[in-house]
Amino acid sequence: MSRREQIEAMLKETPEDTFLKYALAMELKSEQQHEASLKLFGELMAAEPPHVPAFFMAGQQLAGLDRIDEAQEILRQGIEQANQQGNAHASGEMTEFLMSLE
Repeated sequence: MSRREQIEAMLKETPEDTFLKYALAMELKSEQQHEASLKLFGELMAAEPPHVPAFFMAGQQLAGLDRIDEAQEILRQGIEQANQQGNAHASGEMTEFLMSLE
């Protein structure tokens, strides 16, 4: 059983597990299944509360796909969420990455 299959099996048991969704999104990204990965990151970003690392990973992935405008928008949203959640480290990382795209 592949790592992805293991994560998917665990998600069937606990479908709302943020860590497992994030792990699956990362696994899909590594398999070059970008749209499926971005869809999962989108679910994590829309969660309550939004999962801040998903914004950074989605932004990086979009930038790597040369979808710069989308990446910048996601990163701006992520910075705002990170600030709201008191996560200065994530805010700083995303701000630095956003500046590198401009």
